[in-house]
Amino acid sequence: MVWKYVLAWFPMVPIAILNGAIRQAAILPLVGELPAHQISCFTGIILLGLFMYWVVRKWTPVSMRQAIGLGILWVAMTIVFEFVFGHYVMGNSWERLFHDYDLSAGRLWIVVLLWTAAAPAFLRSLVAAPRKAEAAKDTQ
Repeated sequence: MVWKYVLAWFPMVPIAILNGAIRQAAILPLVGELPAHQISCFTGIILLGLFMYWVVRKWTPVSMRQAIGLGILWVAMTIVFEFVFGHYVMGNSWERLFHDYDLSAGRLWIVVLLWTAAAPAFLRSLVAAPRKAEAAKDTQ
């Protein structure tokens, strides 16, 4: 059962790459690096949120505990991918990779990770509430 959620993480990579490409091509030239990064974090949250909503709606976690576990799984996969791909494939230094975690420098990547961690539980509550109400109505 966990495998479907592991597989569901993989489309998040092209979503994030698309978001980054839009940042580089359209946002960065207009506002500069830091504001482009910040805007991109929020557009990433929206794009990833829409995808995660689809996943949670299709495969609703059976419990809040499972939803929390799913968020932790997706964040762990994201961090591992970011550091392995970012360092060994893209050639970014460890310092550059850790720079995006520096809130004091205005970097908001950690907000994206916090959203990724919290989203499955939040979205499960959105999806499950109407289903519960509908089931209660059907039993009356």
